Amino acid sequence: MRKQSIMSKHWILASLFFLALPLHVAAQESSDADPAARWWKGNLHTHSLWSDGDQFPEMIADWYRQRDYNFLALTDHNVLSEGMRWMAVSAIHKRADEGILDRYRDRFGDAWVETRGEAGQKDHEVRLKPMDEFRYLVEEAGKFILIPAEEISDKAEGKPVHINATNLAEVIKPVGGETVRQAIENNLRAILEHEKKHGREVLPHVNHPNFHYAITAEDLAAVVSERFFEVYNGHPGVNHLGDDDHPSIERMWDIANAIRQTSLDIPPLMGIGTDDSHEYHGKAGSRPGRGWVMVRSKYLTPEHLIRAMKRGDFYASSGVTLSDVQFNKESQTLSLAIETEPDTSYETKFIATLKKGDGVDEHRIGAVVATSESATPEYKLTGDELYVRAVVTSSKPPVDPSFKDQKQQAWTQPVGWE
Repeated sequence: MRKQSIMSKHWILASLFFLALPLHVAAQESSDADPAARWWKGNLHTHSLWSDGDQFPEMIADWYRQRDYNFLALTDHNVLSEGMRWMAVSAIHKRADEGILDRYRDRFGDAWVETRGEAGQKDHEVRLKPMDEFRYLVEEAGKFILIPAEEISDKAEGKPVHINATNLAEVIKPVGGETVRQAIENNLRAILEHEKKHGREVLPHVNHPNFHYAITAEDLAAVVSERFFEVYNGHPGVNHLGDDDHPSIERMWDIANAIRQTSLDIPPLMGIGTDDSHEYHGKAGSRPGRGWVMVRSKYLTPEHLIRAMKRGDFYASSGVTLSDVQFNKESQTLSLAIETEPDTSYETKFIATLKKGDGVDEHRIGAVVATSESATPEYKLTGDELYVRAVVTSSKPPVDPSFKDQKQQAWTQPVGWE
C-alpha cells in the first residue's frame, strides 16, 4: 500500500512539473505551432490489384515511400480498397509473374500475407488488404501519408470519361450522361455533393483527355465546376503529344483556358502531373515514378494539401524540381527558382494567351512571350495577357520516359488572370 502511495506521489509531482512548464515549450515538443510552408511530393493516380493494377497496394505504397514521396492516392477504378476481398493467385500470376507472392512475403512477412486453399490449385487465394489495415505499416507522420481516392470510370458516346476524386469517404458510382461533356458535369456534381455531405476537402480532376481522344479542349472549357486536369500522365497510351488531327495536351490546356477566360469568364484550369501506374514488375506500360505534383503546404494532411492545390500553390513535374514559384500581384511578375543539376541546361518558356479586342485568335493562344536559360527566370506581365504560365524543360531525358524524345519538365499554374 505504501509503495502505491509513493508511486502516486511521484506521478503527481511529475504532472505538476509538466504543468509548470511554459506552454510554448510543451507545444514545441509536440509540434511546431506555426510551421513554415514547404514542398510535398505526391502522386494522385495509381492502380493496384483492387482493379487493373498488377501489385498489392501496400507494396505500391512502400515503393513510393522508399523513393521519398510524401503522399499517394490509390485510385482504383470505381472502387475503394476497403472491406473483405480475396483474389485467386492464378489471376494475379496472369498480371505479374509467379514470384509476386514471394516478394510480398519477403517485404511484409509470412504472418502478414494471408492465403487459403492449396498452392497450385484453383482454390488458392490471397487476401487483398484494405487501406485502413495496411496504412499503419507504411505511413509516417510528417513524412508519408496515404489518401483514399477513386478513378470514377464512366463512358459516354462510346468514349471513356475518367475523373479522379481524391480524399473520399465512400465510393462514388459513375453517373453517366448522354454526351462526354454531360458525363463530366454529372460526375463532378456527384463529387461536389459528396464533399458537402461528408464535410471534407475533395479534389476532383479530369484524367488523360487524349486517351482515345475522348475529351476535347472545348469539353474541358465548358464544365464550369472543373478546375483541374492532367497536363501530364505517365501512361504511354494517353496520346500526350496528340496527332495530326488532335492537339497536344499542353495545346488543349491553352485552348480551354482561352475559352474560359473570354467566352465564359471563369477561372482557368490548373495542370496536374501523375503516373497512372498499373505495372510494377518491369514490364512495358504504365510504370510508377514518371509524373507527380509538388504541393506547398504547412502540413502533410489531405485537407491542407487539397486546399493548397485549390489555391494554385503547386506545380506539376516529370523530373524538373523548382525550389520556389512566386507571383507578385503588385508587380505582376511570375518568378521561378530551378534546382539545377550538374551538366544540365534548362529552358523556361513563359506561355500566355494574348488579348485581341474582345477575344483572342488561334495564333495568340498559348503564345511563347519570353524564353530564359537562367536558373531564376521571371516574367513581368504587360497587360496584354489573359494569363501566363511557365514550362521548364531540362536537357536530360526522364529516368523512365513515356514517349519518344521526352525531356524532364515542370509546369506552373496560370497566373495573372485574377
